[in-house]
Amino acid sequence: MAYAPEPAGASHAAVAGALSSRWPGRMARYATVPLLITFALILLYIYLGAQELDSIESRLLTREKIMTAASQHLWLTSVSTFFVIAIAVPLGIMLTRPLTRRVTPLFLGLANGGQTVPSIGVLVLFALWFGIGFKYTITALVAYAILPVLRNTMVGLEQVDPFIIEAGRGMGLTKLGVLTRLELPLAVPVILAGVRTALIINVGTATLATFVNGGGLGNIINGGLTSGRDRVTFTGAVLTAAFALLIDWLAGIA
Repeated sequence: MAYAPEPAGASHAAVAGALSSRWPGRMARYATVPLLITFALILLYIYLGAQELDSIESRLLTREKIMTAASQHLWLTSVSTFFVIAIAVPLGIMLTRPLTRRVTPLFLGLANGGQTVPSIGVLVLFALWFGIGFKYTITALVAYAILPVLRNTMVGLEQVDPFIIEAGRGMGLTKLGVLTRLELPLAVPVILAGVRTALIINVGTATLATFVNGGGLGNIINGGLTSGRDRVTFTGAVLTAAFALLIDWLAGIA
């Protein structure tokens, strides 16, 4: 029995219809988190505006101090994550090569051991060894968040089908060509999942940077705790949670 070919216009219309039906759902999913963050910040602003803040609360919650703390937190998170990627991805590539597989358990053991130490402990240890301040805080954040990216880089590269690698070599690709054109592109989703985890770790740990003079939104929380001002502590906690949700949302759509 012969079948008449489907008109091209009909297939295009079907594809367009499917895409248009999915578009509202995608937009709603992507817009939910930023809308919730915006709504929470508006409520926080209204709440603080309705309160009679004393002189200490007014001094701790100035716009300048909030913006400074937020920019420091963003800087701590972004710079530390950049160095995590710059160190962990090349190291993960190296540890999956045949010549270095013998030392892989050693590096993973060290990274896993570092993750078992509480984040505040890592910050304090680095402060005792190297000093306090922004750059030493960055070093501690990198050391604490390196494991997810390192592990996911190795897992992503090792899960590439050996037949694909052999096919690439059969096509005349060099080892570097196989790595850059086959292995890494296939491992990117797994590596990005590790980067997302490292981002969230750094956002949370950067809150503790205030105890080693590293700045960040932890300054607001710590200021509220030391002065006994619950409204200041609450404000710092809401801003930190909003920042973490925003970073996770951005990493999720990247």
